[in-house]
Amino acid sequence: MTDLTTIENKLQPRISVAPMMDWTTKDYRFFARLFNPNVIMYTEMVTTGAIIYGDAKRHLDFNTEEQPIVLQLGGSNPKDLAICTKMAQDWGYNEVNLNVGCPSDRVQNNKIGACLMAEPDLVAECIAEMQHAVDIPVTVKHRIGIDDMQSYEEMLHFVDTVAKTGCNNFIVHARIALLKGLSPKENRDVPPLRYEDVYRLKQDRPDLLIEINGGIKTYAETLEHLKHVDGVMIGREAYHNPYLLAELGQLWNLDAPDRFEIMQQMLPYIAQRMAEGAPLSIISRHILGLFQNLPGARKWRQALSGGNAKTLKDVETALFNIQEAMQRTEDYVREHQQVES
Repeated sequence: MTDLTTIENKLQPRISVAPMMDWTTKDYRFFARLFNPNVIMYTEMVTTGAIIYGDAKRHLDFNTEEQPIVLQLGGSNPKDLAICTKMAQDWGYNEVNLNVGCPSDRVQNNKIGACLMAEPDLVAECIAEMQHAVDIPVTVKHRIGIDDMQSYEEMLHFVDTVAKTGCNNFIVHARIALLKGLSPKENRDVPPLRYEDVYRLKQDRPDLLIEINGGIKTYAETLEHLKHVDGVMIGREAYHNPYLLAELGQLWNLDAPDRFEIMQQMLPYIAQRMAEGAPLSIISRHILGLFQNLPGARKWRQALSGGNAKTLKDVETALFNIQEAMQRTEDYVREHQQVES
């Protein structure tokens, strides 16, 4: 395992893929890594109870190719969080992150996620215990506010309270979470984005490492945010349009990979996972967005979704067909450009 602090230069600026339930599985993370070697991957949020009392191997296992990788934990019991953080370090994770942003009713009932913003002293106690248990970084992902705590000053108080533990890395979702009245989905879209609050936090606390999250969809937007903060976390756009991760490679002067070459690297992984007993559908659902915004993207999705692809050969055939179709389109455009000239 390589601690993120030993590869700091490689990971500047810090660009990451947000933890997303049911989406940032190890199959997606392996796929996403093929687009960019420097982007930081996050697991789905995993509760401390699922690790301590459930199948720890299922929740913690990852492919070494996914590194640098962060385990996001959900919980509010300092001792349990410390146990899981130590397990994460032993498992090979580069960082551990505490979820203080998820607005779901289920996690609220277990005192997990965004509701913890109302208890900064408890969060500080949790972070202190987690840090004491390990040598790897422990970070916090939170909202700019919740319910009746929507002011910048209240967010600053939360950050200052937690930062007293020595935690210096905060990933800030630039929306409040309305825990009473909005669904988790609505909380991703309805509250307005307040990027200026995150920018202000960095200005007021320049010694802290501040990353921004929420509604970021393009390379140009990422560049704009990096003028004000230390890092950018991309959410759903990195899932629906994974080639954005390749475009972000420009930040490190990386050459953009070819989509077809990425799939050639993905095919042996799919074969391996199927040999382990994984249904093709749980893997193929993560690669539907490979050709997003390109001619043929719809045919690719149709070929793989809805149970249409049942074997690895089906995936290979779909890839071959779209490659041929795109080549015909390219040839057609080139011929007509020559005629017009």
